[in-house]
Amino acid sequence: MRLDKFLKVSRLIKRRTVANEACDAGRILVNGTVAKASMKVKPQDVIEIVFGTKTVKVEVLEIRDTTKKEEAKDLFRYL
Repeated sequence: MRLDKFLKVSRLIKRRTVANEACDAGRILVNGTVAKASMKVKPQDVIEIVFGTKTVKVEVLEIRDTTKKEEAKDLFRYL
């Protein structure tokens, strides 16, 4: 699944366009390297998102095309 879509489906970032912009700005790293929005993510990948001074680091546990709000937190684990 594309990185920008995963960020939206997992509710880490609210909208896909915002996820796209964050990728373009170089604020999202996957496994330690700056990632483009089109990068494919898979389980066990580590995603790091920089929000200003705060950094969020998560590990991908599962990939789903759609998910309910309550189940979105099951797609990743905070590190």
